[in-house]
Amino acid sequence: MTLSQLRIFSLDAGAPLAQAVAGQLGVQRCQHEERAFSDGEHKLRPLEDVEGADVYVVQSLYGSADSSVDDKLVRLLFFIATLRDGGAGRVTAVVPYLCYGRKDRRTKLRDPLSSRYLACLFEAMGADAVVTVDAHNQAAFENAFRCRTLHLPAQPLFVDFAAGRLRHEKRPLVVASPDVGGVKRAEALRLALGERLGREIGRAFVEKYRSGGQLSGGTLAGDVRGAAVLVIDDLISGGGTIERATAALRNAGAARILVAASHGQFGGDARKRLGALSLDEIAVTDTLPQGLSADGIVVLSCAPLLAEAIRRLHRGGPACELSL
Repeated sequence: MTLSQLRIFSLDAGAPLAQAVAGQLGVQRCQHEERAFSDGEHKLRPLEDVEGADVYVVQSLYGSADSSVDDKLVRLLFFIATLRDGGAGRVTAVVPYLCYGRKDRRTKLRDPLSSRYLACLFEAMGADAVVTVDAHNQAAFENAFRCRTLHLPAQPLFVDFAAGRLRHEKRPLVVASPDVGGVKRAEALRLALGERLGREIGRAFVEKYRSGGQLSGGTLAGDVRGAAVLVIDDLISGGGTIERATAALRNAGAARILVAASHGQFGGDARKRLGALSLDEIAVTDTLPQGLSADGIVVLSCAPLLAEAIRRLHRGGPACELSL
């Protein structure tokens, strides 16, 4: 395919991030029509020719005040199908924040496997590939789909962020996971940051259990006394996980705590709860819009990362190297 056949679309809700991605690629974001009817139904269609084109639809799937996650999902699925009906040569769904990723296995009797059902919907609508940033469980994300997937770690963004904040730090450095499930993610960041700074960095994690929406646990593994600690997670939702991890780290003598999370959902009173923790800084990416209420939160742009993935997919690779 030639570069002239590249098309970047988004739904209205994803326009700012898609515009940034298109700018990184040096192309214009394509126009589309999105109409809502009085009964709650809607219609979407591309306003530019897509026949034979390599099309990328950039849209995170999340709930907001103006539309639910399910509304955004249905709109995206219908738009993908419309692009296929319009003769698109290939359609890739670029979903920086992918919904329903937290339910990827059965933990109770007759539990759903929502991530697998979601994959079936994308495939049924004709998506050739699905790209996301820091899925809750990378293996589950990749195994749920039969079409091509590309998992993009936000790690390079956090290495840049942490290196800038900790380069002149004289105290010991530790990278911590707020739960056992994130240890692999934390270890990858620890190694990359240690290589960037040219110094040894310790590791730690906090025990956590979740059942029926309730959190328990809080035992810390690792030495953080007198250390500057970077807590890394994939998602900040209600803030409870970070709250517990911070308490465990403070009780163990951590001198400084920074938090980095790929997706800043900040539901309910999460911002208020986190604001009371006296954290040095909280950094998130813009996979989810932060709006004007993001005071005190560092927002890192994932547009260059997404643009590079699209560029490599469009030109035939090597895109898979970005997953490492």
